[in-house]
Amino acid sequence: MSRLAPFKPNFKASTPSKQYLLLLTLAVLGLNACQAVPNAQSLPKPENPNYKTLSVTGRGIVKIPKTLAKVHLGVEVQGKTSQIVQQEVAQRASAVVELLKSRSQVKELETSDINLQPNYTYTGGKQKISGYTATNRIMFEIDPKLSGSLIDEAVKKGATRIDSVNLVAGNSAITEAQQEAIKLASTDANRQANAALSALNLKTVEVVGIQINQAQPPVISYPSASNQKLIDSTLAQTPIVAGSQQVEANVTLQIKY
Repeated sequence: MSRLAPFKPNFKASTPSKQYLLLLTLAVLGLNACQAVPNAQSLPKPENPNYKTLSVTGRGIVKIPKTLAKVHLGVEVQGKTSQIVQQEVAQRASAVVELLKSRSQVKELETSDINLQPNYTYTGGKQKISGYTATNRIMFEIDPKLSGSLIDEAVKKGATRIDSVNLVAGNSAITEAQQEAIKLASTDANRQANAALSALNLKTVEVVGIQINQAQPPVISYPSASNQKLIDSTLAQTPIVAGSQQVEANVTLQIKY
């Protein structure tokens, strides 16, 4: 009779199967996903859909004195030859410039334009040069109170045309007035909004938008006298009254209520 071999259990660890590893990975991912979901209290609250917006525009006006006169004047001469007119213009313009340089109140003095051009006549359908016109234009800034008398003196020295006199306020004064006008416009817009909402038993929540529409101050210009020869300057003194200048700003507020 043959004898049976003794039983020996096999405790050798087997290699994990691919299916087992896949299930383990999915389980870990599922656990992490569950932990990443925030609770209801941590979610941001949606904006109140019942809020509405009111748009209102305020206006601010500030008046400031005009403290600056920007003067444009010049010398214009006509003659038969270009040499003659150019020489006469140069002499007269030099005299005017020397006068202006001698006055400490004159600021930003400069030559704005020099021009020499022929004048034509037409005879029998043909064009012919009949002479020349030369101009030299000068610009400067001065206190309006002094501008009238200085213009008269410039005419005596040889100026033959006054192109314009612009009366404005100084740059720093305009900047300050614009800021003040914005403040007034903002206050005006807020006052209007509060009055309207109060009448309707509504309450302001917050300002959600601001738009500033700032208007540029107007510049007053005296009419041009460029085509008028100023020969007799002894008749009267040129009066110039500056007055005031208006600076305006508009502010639009978007108000949630």
